Amino acid sequence: MGHSEKNKGHWVPSVALRARISAARTAALLLDGSGRVRGDADLVFEGQPAHPSGAVRLGPSGLDLDLNEVEPAVERIVIAGWSRHGGFGEPPVLDVVAPDGSTVLSYTPTEAPDVPAVAFGAFHREAGGWKFDALAEGYGSGLPGFVTAYGVEVAEDERVPALAGPVPLTGVVKVPGGAPAPGGYLPGYFPPPERPYQPVDGWEFGPAFEPFTAEGHGHQVVTVDASVPPGPVLVEMAHEGEGWVSLHPLGKRNRDEEFLFATALPDFRGSKIHEAPEGRPLRFRVTAPGRWVLRVKPVAAARRVETVLHGYGAEALLYTGGETDLQIDFYGSLEIENGYVSLYTYETKGRTTVPNDDRLLMTANGKLRRSVPLSAGPLVLRYYATGPWTLTVRDFD
Repeated sequence: MGHSEKNKGHWVPSVALRARISAARTAALLLDGSGRVRGDADLVFEGQPAHPSGAVRLGPSGLDLDLNEVEPAVERIVIAGWSRHGGFGEPPVLDVVAPDGSTVLSYTPTEAPDVPAVAFGAFHREAGGWKFDALAEGYGSGLPGFVTAYGVEVAEDERVPALAGPVPLTGVVKVPGGAPAPGGYLPGYFPPPERPYQPVDGWEFGPAFEPFTAEGHGHQVVTVDASVPPGPVLVEMAHEGEGWVSLHPLGKRNRDEEFLFATALPDFRGSKIHEAPEGRPLRFRVTAPGRWVLRVKPVAAARRVETVLHGYGAEALLYTGGETDLQIDFYGSLEIENGYVSLYTYETKGRTTVPNDDRLLMTANGKLRRSVPLSAGPLVLRYYATGPWTLTVRDFD
């Protein structure tokens, strides 16, 4: 069986997209009007991580595609996932997100493929824009078999036997209905796009005020505008590039209080809820080697967990629904802070200050998929992750 027609012809925005495949390595082929590569340079994978045009690049957290920069001669871009281990232990998922973190589409095979390479789908030109079609083709000969099928010449010791053709798989493409909700930060885009402040119906935790923004480079002390009132506030920070980044609030005697962020995560992005003091300005000490941006906002400006949410790094999130299960997919590497990930939560109803009785729901190291139960909102989720992640709200069976 092949995939159904409902997996064909999904319009995607002609912007810089990021394609991420869970539990797999990623590869892309840029094809001309004949449906084949023009040369070996049209293959992008870990051994050749960037196309000469710069329009397709393999980064630490996915495949970047600048659709507006793709050469006119390129008609299709095929995205594949592959494994060195002969197959996939669980169904891999292709997620495509926009620069603001909003979901563009998601493709999931119905079961774990028993082949080492899968062509998930292709972006193709149409009427001056771009569409995505699911392919759902498995290759028993792995990455060499996939690229050979599209005209790439492989080394003599990697040649593959002639095959009848790719193995058809089944799967489902999901596209968010209507306009996507404002998303979060993606590494590689700096400064991160600002989200418009939209009050949450029924959310009463923390004061309302005009957001404050500061930008700088390197070590610096920041004094927040006096218009920010005392009480719980959302503190967001982003840093460009690599290096150790930390953010310490300063206390009454101008001394460091417990840090909000302290990390070596490349292209760090993070947010946390902090108690702005009464009777004195909120001040921070920034330690960072590169450019950074610091934003202080109402707690209600934090992103909401509603259906599927993609992110990167530590983040404070809001949940206002009923009892549910939350699926956590974490794609971080053990090489960065041992791949640490954790989730805490606390209720906000009737509270006027940041509580210290938050509840630990999970903690682990390395790539994972795990589900945890959430109680009814309104809740704050204090999520810490040293890499990219996806949260999915699951209905009870």
